[in-house]
Amino acid sequence: MSKINAIIFSGLMGLMICMLQGCGVSYSLSGGSIPENLKTYSVAFFENISPIVNPNLSQNFTEGLKERIRTQSRLSQVNQDGDATFEGVITNYAITAAAVESNTDMAALNRLTITVKVTYKNIKDPTGESDFEESFTQFKEYRGDFTSQETNLAQEIVKMLTEDVFNKAFNNW
Repeated sequence: MSKINAIIFSGLMGLMICMLQGCGVSYSLSGGSIPENLKTYSVAFFENISPIVNPNLSQNFTEGLKERIRTQSRLSQVNQDGDATFEGVITNYAITAAAVESNTDMAALNRLTITVKVTYKNIKDPTGESDFEESFTQFKEYRGDFTSQETNLAQEIVKMLTEDVFNKAFNNW
C-alpha cells in the first residue's frame, strides 16, 4: 500500500508542476499572479477631487500604491507608460456618524471613509479583459477628536485601499 501511495503522490506532484509551468503565470508567495509578459508598472498621481480635501492624501495614496506593487511583485517601476498602468482620482473623503448616543444627539462613534476611482490597463493583454475602471471604498471607525487621529486613520485606510487595488489588478479578486 505504501508503494502505491508514493506512486500516486509522485504522479500528482508531476502533474501539478506541469500545470503550473504550462499556464504562463508567475506565482509569488508575497502576492499576485502576474503574467510573465508584464515587466513594468506606472502609477499616475491620484488627484483628490472630493468635497473635503486632506492635503496629504493624494501623495500618500499614490506613493502607497507604488510601494505595495514594488514590494509585493517582481515588476519594475517606471515613471510613465508601464506595461501595467494605474491612474485615477480620490472621489470621497468623508466623516460621518457611525453610532449616536441614545440620550444626546452627539455621535458616540464616527467613521472616516475614503473612496478612490482607479483605472487599470494592462497593455500586454490585447483582449483588454484584465483592464478595469472601478471605485474602491474603505473606512475606519473612531471615537473622540478627529484631528488627533486623522493621520493614522488615513494611513490605515490607504493600506486597505492599496491592497484592494493590488488584488483586483493581480489576483483577479
